[in-house]
Amino acid sequence: MVRAVKTNPGPAPAPEAARLRDLSGAQWKSGVAAWLGWLFDGLDMHLYTLVAAPFVASLLGAASTTDPLVREKSSWIQAAFLLGWAVGGGFFGRVGDVLGRSRALSLTILTYAGFTGLSFFAQTWWQLLIFRFLAALGIGGEWAVGASLLSETWPRRWRPWIAAVLQTGVNLGVLLACLVTFVLADFPKRYVFLAGVLPALLVYWVRRHVPEPQEWAQARRREQAPGPLALFQPGVRRVTLLTIAVCACSLTAWWAFMFWNNQHLLHLPEVAAWPEAQRHRFVSAAFFLIIGVSVAGNFFAGGLARLLGYRWGLVVMFAGFFASMFGAFCVARGHRELLVWVAAVGFFSGVFGLFTMYLPPLFPTLLRTTGAGFCYNIGRVAAAGGTVFFGLSSQVGDFRKALLWASFLFLPAILVALLMPEPDRPARRQD
Repeated sequence: MVRAVKTNPGPAPAPEAARLRDLSGAQWKSGVAAWLGWLFDGLDMHLYTLVAAPFVASLLGAASTTDPLVREKSSWIQAAFLLGWAVGGGFFGRVGDVLGRSRALSLTILTYAGFTGLSFFAQTWWQLLIFRFLAALGIGGEWAVGASLLSETWPRRWRPWIAAVLQTGVNLGVLLACLVTFVLADFPKRYVFLAGVLPALLVYWVRRHVPEPQEWAQARRREQAPGPLALFQPGVRRVTLLTIAVCACSLTAWWAFMFWNNQHLLHLPEVAAWPEAQRHRFVSAAFFLIIGVSVAGNFFAGGLARLLGYRWGLVVMFAGFFASMFGAFCVARGHRELLVWVAAVGFFSGVFGLFTMYLPPLFPTLLRTTGAGFCYNIGRVAAAGGTVFFGLSSQVGDFRKALLWASFLFLPAILVALLMPEPDRPARRQD
């Protein structure tokens, strides 16, 4: 029976803590575990995007990365990854509500580390598609579990800054992926996936030292976790539908940018004439710039949330996202000029850090990881379709117009964000 699951609850949250030194040991361990989980999450999720075209070309035996078949198959692989992300968010979200946050966190890390490492052994494009789908199950689940773990253990009034710090973990993981691909630029592209095995080393420490949140443990003793269909019952349904909509619009645009911008940079006229290793180092450096700038964007978004509330923080960041992405691709630009614009896109991607602490508290405790995981990650399904659509509808080697049209998805995201609930004003609540 589910009720027989034993828990090891840690100390109750200490929302009265005003300084870092006031936090308990259990809170620090939860924070470190979630941050490291997100760090390796960022590493494993972006290894493929950085080597997609050349690796898929090698699997297909294609003579060039501009081969239409390379574009088609790499699109489907990325779509499978985003679909797996959505499925994993719902599945491991449910696991987190039933078995506990710490247990679920360990399972998600093992999943994405193991299957990212297995991508090294892929011999065909469809084998790589399967491994990326399975790795994404863990990546999608880790987001929901880690976010809920911290929302239940750290002080509520710190949430905007916690969100920024957590998202910085993802950013640094992405930068680590850039470093891996940069260092291994002269090696076969499959070697980058071996770095994805590293997160598995974290699991032993998590299981020994990270307790289950007291809030979850107390709720678990009182009642069973409701089923996923409870997300669509009165009282929760409106939040569920609005969250799905805002995530679907924004994530589709973001992942279209993250995946196809690399291809766009590779095929800029002046870049296409460079030696292959130099081209891929340029793309890695551009990616490094985008993610590095996004760290500042995380804290800017957190400051907006404290000043204006989460809802208006989302609106301002989405507006900046649209303006910078539209500006980057509304006309053809050289590689130096384009770097300035895509850096601005990276800055406004800090909006996704707000979702980390904003979404979980919108749902009841025993529906929290299920709700946050399902609603945030179901946007990956739309993003998966968008990746394929924008990629296949563009001309070979020219993704500028596809990226331009993707930018318009931030306009409905702004409208939906205005309808989202505002659970509290983090700058003013003194919990």
